[in-house]
Amino acid sequence: MIPILSRGLALACIVVLSAVCTAAADGPIRVLVVDGFSNHDWRLTTRLIRGMLEPTGQFAIEVSTAPETKDAPGWEAWRPAFSAHDVVIQTCNDIGGGPAWPRRVQEAFEAFVRAGGGVYVWHAGNNAFPDWPAYNEMIGLGWRKKDFGWALALDATGAITRIPAGEGGDTGHGARVDTVVRRRGEHPIHAGFPRAWLTPDIEVYHFARGPARDLEVLSHGFDPETGMHWPLEWTVAYGNGRVYTSTFGHVWRGDTQPERMRCAGLHTVVIRALQWLAGREVTWPVPSDFPTEHRASVRGEIVLTP
Repeated sequence: MIPILSRGLALACIVVLSAVCTAAADGPIRVLVVDGFSNHDWRLTTRLIRGMLEPTGQFAIEVSTAPETKDAPGWEAWRPAFSAHDVVIQTCNDIGGGPAWPRRVQEAFEAFVRAGGGVYVWHAGNNAFPDWPAYNEMIGLGWRKKDFGWALALDATGAITRIPAGEGGDTGHGARVDTVVRRRGEHPIHAGFPRAWLTPDIEVYHFARGPARDLEVLSHGFDPETGMHWPLEWTVAYGNGRVYTSTFGHVWRGDTQPERMRCAGLHTVVIRALQWLAGREVTWPVPSDFPTEHRASVRGEIVLTP
């Protein structure tokens, strides 16, 4: 007789093998990470993302690094190959003086998403480009002033209240705290997850604002500073494309291997979100070390490539 632990391990191996085989049948998901400037540590962010994704064998990852200023060599020639990829992970953030993307790059990005491309807006990327109307439509909610647009607050059950421009405050966040992620609905990214799970040391944005059109809030968390629940993950439909945003994934200057980036829940969400954004079936399994409502699950250090 196979011991229970071994039987469970064998089943997990079968599920993982099935996911790998499905990906192999379709080919790896082509992912383009766009970085180059941010008020966060964008270099380490990219290395951690690659270290998280590449060992899965599910993704072919390329990086397009924008020159940090409009005066830097290569700025006029910088043209990310959006259309050669299935999903773009956008990490650029112009807070603190970073440049807006050249208009031709913006137009190419807009066309990519309208035609069916997927975009994962990685943490600080949500704070970027307030003067770019199409980008505001894509992200739905962003780090903006109180008069910018709608904010979405939730109660503990996940019911949403829309707060109009001018009411409430600017976007902000309190101290990073261990936060219970409470999922809403039955989105494919979350299929098989517990209804609530604990993730360490994250920022809960309050009063994120924007057009909030064609937007679905996937999860929410409690912010001790405001005493309210706010969106943690959401998706937006833009043309034929899909956009996913979360406040997970904060990497600050001086970080090395932050626990918030080694959360088993985050790793699972990122892989499954990229599958969904690429229009693939979401096949990546929910791992045995997935966190519970009362127990975070932090994995070992992410292996970083140069």
